[in-house]
Amino acid sequence: MSRRGADAEGRGRSPHRLTRAATAKLAGYSSLAALGLFAGIASGRAELVILATPFVLVLAFGLVTGGEPDLGIAVRSSTTRALEGDEVSVVLALEARSRIERLELSLAVPRDAEAVADTSFGLSLERGEPRELEVRLRFPRWGVYRLGRVGLAVFDRLGLFVFERELPAGHLLRVYPREERLREIVRPHETQLYVGNLVARQKGEGIEFADLRLYQPGDRVRRVNWKATARRGALVVNEEHPERNSATVLLLDSFAEARLGAAGTLDQGVRATAALAGAYLRRRDQVGLLSFGGSTNWLEPSLGSVQLYRIVEALLDTEIVLSYVWRDIRVIPTHVLPPKALVLGLTPLLDERMVSALVDARGRGADVAALEIAPEPFLRVSERDQAQLAYRIWKLRRAAVRSRFRRLGVPVVQWRFGDPLEPVLEEVSAFRRFARAMRA
Repeated sequence: MSRRGADAEGRGRSPHRLTRAATAKLAGYSSLAALGLFAGIASGRAELVILATPFVLVLAFGLVTGGEPDLGIAVRSSTTRALEGDEVSVVLALEARSRIERLELSLAVPRDAEAVADTSFGLSLERGEPRELEVRLRFPRWGVYRLGRVGLAVFDRLGLFVFERELPAGHLLRVYPREERLREIVRPHETQLYVGNLVARQKGEGIEFADLRLYQPGDRVRRVNWKATARRGALVVNEEHPERNSATVLLLDSFAEARLGAAGTLDQGVRATAALAGAYLRRRDQVGLLSFGGSTNWLEPSLGSVQLYRIVEALLDTEIVLSYVWRDIRVIPTHVLPPKALVLGLTPLLDERMVSALVDARGRGADVAALEIAPEPFLRVSERDQAQLAYRIWKLRRAAVRSRFRRLGVPVVQWRFGDPLEPVLEEVSAFRRFARAMRA
């Protein structure tokens, strides 16, 4: 369970107990009644006894009528899955098996969620009266939440007793990141052997025309180009590019993040990973996930809509875990990074271990590209000279890291908060085309 889900979960208390406020009220009435009776009897003055009589009657009436209330409560959620920004309805179903003079209850709002309307209510119920109260919550951030933590208090007619109860959160809600639709994505340099929608650079059986060559024994007759044969006077056949798929591994940095308020680099990375996974899988490519940080989680590259659900479910559990253990690419199983796979790193470049992992992957011959989630929009730098100097040195070190990547042929493109993702991916593709032309 993620940290957000654990924080929203409540702990149950004893079903009914007398609160401190009710005990103080009872003690006040008891003290006044006892003091009046004792003073009246000791002094022989009837008026003091008469003055204490109302307090005695109130105590007697409260003790007789202040029995334990019989109230049934059930919590229902309208859904178990939602998208960022969706509203979810939580219904509190009440059934009074005895008369409730005054009931106060409140639904706890999980962290990172917002209440659309009131979450606290005060009401009275007749015996046998059912009542339903609806609370609408908005979830602007992805994560796993627990709903249904309710605190309630029932007061007797005179307010002498307060019976409290707390229901623990018992409904699990998964809020998925919204997926940005991408028309163009980064293409790998090499393809796999499986059939897909990506035209391979190699020549073979396919539908995309590649070249002409002379007929050789074993060629199929349907591949003969009769127009070219008539012009050359010899049998000429077509060569095609086969349709293949690619293997893409999305490497999400969970070593560190820059955060300001409700937004941060990890949120950008999670949303971009979900969008990229959906775009590659719709193209019938194999997609794998590697969350690399204080804790390492992975999914082997696979195909289909089921893989998309696996990736999104795994992203919900992604969080920054502080760790001083030096982790490198050797802790990753070899089958997670198949040969010729495109490794697309999504990182703010705040931790040297992630930089080393990308460099090591490139050194092993992997097709690596880096999408730098710019941390600068989430920083607030003091105007003092020392702070400004430290900030400039920090930016120079980051520029040196980018230069190191580019010398290795690894494109690094900055993605700033609020900018669309597709132009950034096009910039990565342009760098890769330019670098390939230079090598050629």
